[in-house]
Amino acid sequence: MTAATHSTLFPQVPDSADAVLDGLDPEQREVATALHGPVCVLAGAGTGKTRAITHRIAYGVRAGLLQPSSVLAVTFTNRAAGEMRGRLRQLGAAGVQARTFHSAALRQLQYFWPKAIGGSMPRLVDRKIQLVADAAAACRIRLDRGELRDVTAEIEWSKVTQTVPADYAPAAAKAGRETPRDPAEIAQLYAAYEDVKRERSVIDFEDVLLLTVAVLQDRHDIAEQVRAQYQHFVVDEYQDVSPLQQRLLELWLGDRDSLCVVGDASQTIYSFTGATPDHLLDFRTRHPGATVVKLVRDYRSTPQVVHLANGLLAQAKGRAADHRLELVSQRAPGPEPVYTEYTDEPAEAEGAARRIRELIDAGVPAAEIAVLFRTNAQSETYEQALADVGVPYQLRGAERFFDRPEVRKASVALRGAARFGGNDSLLDDAVDLPSQVRAVLSGEGWTPRPPAGSGAVRERWESLAALVNLAQDFGTAKPGATLTDLVAELDERANAQHAPTVQGVTLASLHSAKGLEWDVVFLVGVAEGMMPITYAKTDEQIEEERRLLYVGVTRARERLHLSWALSRSPGGRANRRPSRFLDGLRPGSTATTARTAAGSTGGIERGIPGTRGSAPRRVQRTPARCRVCGRTLTDAGEMKLMRCDDCPSDMNEGLYEQLREWRADQARRSGQPAFCVFTDRTLMAIAETAPDDEHELARIPGVGMRKLNRYGADVLAICAGQYAGGDTDQD
Repeated sequence: MTAATHSTLFPQVPDSADAVLDGLDPEQREVATALHGPVCVLAGAGTGKTRAITHRIAYGVRAGLLQPSSVLAVTFTNRAAGEMRGRLRQLGAAGVQARTFHSAALRQLQYFWPKAIGGSMPRLVDRKIQLVADAAAACRIRLDRGELRDVTAEIEWSKVTQTVPADYAPAAAKAGRETPRDPAEIAQLYAAYEDVKRERSVIDFEDVLLLTVAVLQDRHDIAEQVRAQYQHFVVDEYQDVSPLQQRLLELWLGDRDSLCVVGDASQTIYSFTGATPDHLLDFRTRHPGATVVKLVRDYRSTPQVVHLANGLLAQAKGRAADHRLELVSQRAPGPEPVYTEYTDEPAEAEGAARRIRELIDAGVPAAEIAVLFRTNAQSETYEQALADVGVPYQLRGAERFFDRPEVRKASVALRGAARFGGNDSLLDDAVDLPSQVRAVLSGEGWTPRPPAGSGAVRERWESLAALVNLAQDFGTAKPGATLTDLVAELDERANAQHAPTVQGVTLASLHSAKGLEWDVVFLVGVAEGMMPITYAKTDEQIEEERRLLYVGVTRARERLHLSWALSRSPGGRANRRPSRFLDGLRPGSTATTARTAAGSTGGIERGIPGTRGSAPRRVQRTPARCRVCGRTLTDAGEMKLMRCDDCPSDMNEGLYEQLREWRADQARRSGQPAFCVFTDRTLMAIAETAPDDEHELARIPGVGMRKLNRYGADVLAICAGQYAGGDTDQD
C-alpha cells in the first residue's frame, strides 16, 4: 500500500536535461543543479525533497555529467527505494541504483564473500526472536513474549551502535536506555545469541552491515573496487542514519566528497533503533565547503495544518529544535483542525468512524483517509468501528500488496492471458486493455460492484479493484498498450514494491506513517500517557514524542482531526487529559511548561547510603490551586490531587494499577487495611505525578515522613518501572 498521490501515474519522460528542471521551485532547482562537492539539503515535511533529489540525479544523468551506474542512492525502506526508482525511471534515468542501506550492503557482501572470506555466505535470517529465545534457554533465563521482543531490540541497538556484548552495560547506561532486564543479563543473552548464530552458520540483518564494514576496512582492494563502481552518493532521510550506517557510508566514499544528503532533524523518530540526527546537524562541520539548501515551501498541507505543525515545534527543546524549519504553506486555505474530546476510547473510535463514513458519502475516496495512532494495540478498536459502519480499511505494515495471494493469482492469470489470450473466448468481446483486464479478473473474483461489509472478501475485492484501476490509468496514459505491456509494468512495480492504490481507509501507527500523506488524517488517542507515551521519561524521549506528533500532523493535506478520550472504557474514571503538546494550540488551552519526569539521564535518584532518615523537609505550602484550571482548592480530596474532581487527569492508569497491587500486598503483609498504607486519592496523585525522586514524592499530600521512609524506595521503583517485589522494611 502506498498513499495516493495527485500526480499523473504515468507521466511523459522529459525530452531533455533542461526539461527535467521544469516545474522546480528556486530552491529545488538549486538542489538539482548542485552536482559537485558535498551538498546538504535541509527539507521540511511536504517540501518536495524526493522530487528535488530525484530530479538532481536525473538532471546529472540526462546532461551527461553522471553515469547512471556510478550513482548509488540509499534510503531506509524498500517502499522509499522503490518510489525513488520509479521516479527516476519516469525522468529517463533508469539504471541508477536506489536501495536501502541493507540491500546495497547485502549485494556487495554476496558478491565479494568468495574473494574476501571464501566458501558460501551464511544464511540470512529475517527474524531474530526464535534465536533470542534459544539463547535465553541456553542461559536458563525465562523471557515472556514482551521481554523477547524488548531484548531483541536491545541486541539490534547494540549492533547498529557497534557495541559488543562486553560493553553493553556501560554503553546502555551512557545512552540513558531503560533496559528491559538487568544490563548484565542482557549482555549475557547478547553473547549467547551470537554463539547460537555461529553454531548454526546464520547471520542477521545487522551482521550484513557489520560484515560489509569489516570487509571494506580490511580489504583495501575490495574497497577500491566498490569506489570505482560508485562515485556519487545520495542519502535520503539522513537524520535516521545510525553510527554503523554512517561508517559504511564513509567507507563507500573514501576520500571523495561527491555526496548529497537530505533530511529534517524535526522528523527524527527512530532514535530507539540507534538513529541520530547528529550526522545531519554536523554535516557542515565535517564538510565546511558544503552547499546547504533549505526547503521550506510546503506543497502538501494547507496553511491551517502548517500553522499547527509550526506551533508544535515552536515549543520544542533540544538540539533538533534549534535547527527546526519554519514551513510556509503554498496551498489555498482550508478548514481549521478539529479537536474532539470523547468520554471513552470506544466512543472515540465510533465517533471517528461516523465522521469517516460521512466523508466517504460526501465523495472523499477512502484511500485518501487515514487513522493514525501511537501504538499498534490501538488498531483493533478502530478496525471494529469502521467495520460496523461498512467502511473498508487496510492496515499499514501488513502484508505487501504484491505478496497477497489474490494478487499473485491475478498476476498469473494476466500473464497467461497475455500469452494465450487469442484462444480465450472470455476476451472475445474485450476491445481494449481495461476491458481485457476486467474480463480476466472477473474469473478471479472481481465484480463491477464491491461486496457488502469489510471482511476478507472485501479486502480481496479491493486488491483486484486496484489492479483494474491501474489498468485503466495505464491504458489512458499509453494508448495501444497490450496485456503484455501491463504485465511488464506489474513486474517492475512488484520489484520496486510500488503498489497501486487500494481503496480503503488506512490504519497505521505514527511510526509507519512517515513518508506518506492523505487528504484527511485522524490523529486519535492524543492524550497524556499515550502522547507522550507513558514510558517517555527523559527530556530527549519527550521531545521525540513531540516530533512523532509533528510527523502525524504533517501527513494531512487538507483536513486534520485530533481526538482523545477521558477514560479507557465506558463507565471508567474520566481522569485523562489532552496531550501537553496541544497546550496553547487547541482552542481554550493555554501554553504551559511541559513537565519532564526526570533530567537528561532519567532513572531514579537515590540518596547516599546510610542517610535513609535524611529525607527532604516539608515545604511551606501556599494556598492550593488546581493545576489544570487554576481554581483555588478547598476540598481535602481535591487538594490531595492538586486538581478539581471534574478537571481532566493525566494519570498513568497502568502505574495506578501497579501501585494498587503493591498496596494490597503491603496491607496483607502488615495485617492492616489498604488505606492505612496509602489512600486511593494518594495513589492517584502518585500515578498522576510519577515522581522521580524523594523530593517530588514528599510534595504529594498524603505522603508523610514516616511513609516516605517506609515505602518511598518501593514507590519510586514502581514509578520507574524497576520494582522487582520483595519484602519492605517494616520498622
